[in-house]
Amino acid sequence: MTETPTEEPGTVSDRERTTASVPRTMWAVRLQTPGGPENLVVERVPTPQLQAGQALVRVHAAAITRDELDWPTDRLPAIPSYELSGVVAAVAADVDPPSMGEPVYALLDFDRDGAAAEYVAVAATRLAPKPRTLDHVESAAVPLAALSAWQGLFDRGALAEGQRVLIHGAAGGVGHFATQLARRAGAHVIGTASRGNVARARSLGAHEVVDYYESRFDEVLDPVDLVFDTVGGDLLRRSPAVLRPGGRLVSVAEEPPEPSRESEIEATYFVVEPNRDQLVEIGALVDTGDLRPSIDSVFPLADATAAFARNEAAAKHGKVVLRVSDD
Repeated sequence: MTETPTEEPGTVSDRERTTASVPRTMWAVRLQTPGGPENLVVERVPTPQLQAGQALVRVHAAAITRDELDWPTDRLPAIPSYELSGVVAAVAADVDPPSMGEPVYALLDFDRDGAAAEYVAVAATRLAPKPRTLDHVESAAVPLAALSAWQGLFDRGALAEGQRVLIHGAAGGVGHFATQLARRAGAHVIGTASRGNVARARSLGAHEVVDYYESRFDEVLDPVDLVFDTVGGDLLRRSPAVLRPGGRLVSVAEEPPEPSRESEIEATYFVVEPNRDQLVEIGALVDTGDLRPSIDSVFPLADATAAFARNEAAAKHGKVVLRVSDD
C-alpha cells in the first residue's frame, strides 16, 4: 500500500465539489521499467488530486492503443491508456461543466498518466458527454481512432462531398471509422484491405475495395482527391501515383514520401489531438446509428498484462478494452 497522499501546492482538493467520498488510494496499472506487457504491475497508488480546471473521473472502461508502452525511462513509472469512459466524481471549484455524476468519454493528453486506473484527473475541457446508445466499454473504444479518422479526413484532408477518397486499411482500427465517416460525408469511398477484410470494408460503406494482396491499387484505380493512410509502408509509398494533381496525401502511420513539385500534391503526417467539440459531434453520429466502434476483446483491470499482450497480436480486430468498473 502506498502512503496516503497529501495536498500539494496548487491543488484545489479543499475547494472541489464531489458526488461521493473519493478514496485516497486506487488500483492502477503501471509500467515500472521499460519493456512490454510483462513489465506492467497492478498496484494501489495515490488517487490523483485535482488541479484548477480539472475533473476527477471514475473510470469504467479504458481502451488500449498499440505502442503506448514505448515511454522514455524518465517518465516511468507511468499509467497507460489514453481513451476512457466513466462518470465525473469530482470537479475543481472553477469547473462548470461537466456536472458531477455525468457520464463522459475522452481522449487524454499524452504527456501525463493515463486512464488504466480507477480514477483519473483530466482537464475538464477534454471531456465530452458519453454516447447514450453505447455502454462504457463501447464508448472507450471510440475516441482515439474516431478522432484520428475525423482529423485526417476533414481537418488535414479537406474531404468534401462528391470527392474520391482512398482509405488504406479501410477495415482497421482507424480505417473502419474513416470509411463510415467518409461515406456519410458523401464521398466516393475506396478502401484497401486484406482478403479477410474486403467484405467488412464494404459493409462499413466502401463503394470499392481493393485486396492489396491480389492487386496493385495504383494500377487499377482512377485518380482520387485524397488518400488517407492508416497502414504505412509500401501502400503509402505508392500512393502519390493514384492522386490527381493537387490532391492530398494524409497519413497517421508514418511520414509520407516527398511529392514532386510538379504533382502539386500536399503530403502530411500527423498525430491525433484531443478535441472535445469533435467528440461531441462523433457521439451524435454514434447515437443516430451512423457510426459504430469495433471491439476485439475485453479484460478486467487485474488482467492488464494479458490485455496489452492481446493488443500486440497480429490477429486482433478492433479495440482491446479494460473494464475497470461494472457499476
